[in-house]
Amino acid sequence: MAHAPQIKIAATYMRGGTSKGVFFSLKDLPESAQVAGAARDALLLRVIGSPDPYEKQTDGMGGATSSTSKTVILAKSTQVDHDVDYLFGQVAIDKPFIDWSGNCGNLSAAVGSFAISNGLVDATRIPHNGVAVVRIWQANIGKTIIAHVPITGGAVQETGDFELDGVTFPAAEVQLEFMDPAAEEDGAGGSMFPTGNLVDDLEIPGVGTLKATMINAGIPTIFLNAEDIGYTGSELQGAINGDPKALLLFETIRAYGAVRMGLIQNVDEASKRQHTPKVAFVAKPAQYVSSSGKQVTVADTDLLVRAMSMGKLHHAMMGTAAVAIGTAAAIPGTLVNLAAGGGSRTSVRFGHPSGTLRVGAEANQVNGEWTVVKAIMSRSARVLMEGWVRVPGDAF
Repeated sequence: MAHAPQIKIAATYMRGGTSKGVFFSLKDLPESAQVAGAARDALLLRVIGSPDPYEKQTDGMGGATSSTSKTVILAKSTQVDHDVDYLFGQVAIDKPFIDWSGNCGNLSAAVGSFAISNGLVDATRIPHNGVAVVRIWQANIGKTIIAHVPITGGAVQETGDFELDGVTFPAAEVQLEFMDPAAEEDGAGGSMFPTGNLVDDLEIPGVGTLKATMINAGIPTIFLNAEDIGYTGSELQGAINGDPKALLLFETIRAYGAVRMGLIQNVDEASKRQHTPKVAFVAKPAQYVSSSGKQVTVADTDLLVRAMSMGKLHHAMMGTAAVAIGTAAAIPGTLVNLAAGGGSRTSVRFGHPSGTLRVGAEANQVNGEWTVVKAIMSRSARVLMEGWVRVPGDAF
């Protein structure tokens, strides 16, 4: 029996922030995958190596974690005053599913670099030495991201001394501005607080009623108090990811929170929307040892945050969740703000499993509605490998 030979597709494997994924130019994809649909999903699933019942993604480019099971498609922007359109796909590991419902803030740091290196940004906008400002249209959520990409000798500068907790080696700093980050998610009406409240009583059958801040900023996120669910906020991955009961608890909270936020109609739909919303829990500063063995002291942070991504505790912090943290911290009365000590603030440094991260945001209240002009944070990015990925020709 004859089998279809493999085909090869131009691709770049990149790290952005504490994530990595496979980047494509839209024009390089096979014609059937240049539009959203089953063919595109099947192709990208095969590239990453999903679904894999062994949860290793051995037969693909994925790294068997939510942080490393990602794809990005980029094209010259169709939007006015933007350089590049950026579409992100979060690939499930053990299921035949790609979630297109949200952004990846970490990989956003690599978008400008890829766009410049692959001719998606007008050459007149790139200095010979200095910083290129890349205007990114985040197509998943319809938002603008501004990336400040360092340039040396007319090329992207990737090496440097900027250190990011959760990433082993230093690199060049890339500053990101997430403009008007309140997400206009399906059913959420574009409101930063879809329930109209800074803090809600979230009823979870079989669990009880939990205080929750549910916010659409960066990515829809449900914030809880760590102590309300039996945690300290200083946990590392092993404390939760090895506990099936804990994972079920967080998924149940996520499902019922998604309904309250108007993102889904009933909890049964949560399995088809795994990337959003996120669930995170917060606590006041405390001393702990990060996953790298680094001591984090009380003085190092304003608060502690731990967040779930694709059903597991994240090893550091998702970039989009960091935007949600910074935004919520800037608004007096949210659980995030209260854990940080309350009051007005324009930036916050939080502790996560791999260390600490600072994010800035400035909130304003207009006609009773909270708005945030932008959230700012620094990441780094670099090309890990470039060339072609190969997939069986009949895989999509």
